[in-house]
Amino acid sequence: MAKAASKNAKIKDAKAAAESKNWTKVIRAVRSPKTGAYTFKEAIVHKDKVKDYLAQK
Repeated sequence: MAKAASKNAKIKDAKAAAESKNWTKVIRAVRSPKTGAYTFKEAIVHKDKVKDYLAQK
């Protein structure tokens, strides 16, 4: 017989899932000054700071 999941585990997982929805993966193309080729930089950024991250050089 399978064990029932505890209520505490369900509450903890729901809280973690709610917090993770506030973060997003941002991929930015960066041009190399030497060769002119593009590379891609990835970062996990809070959803409120995405515009600030993309505005950086």
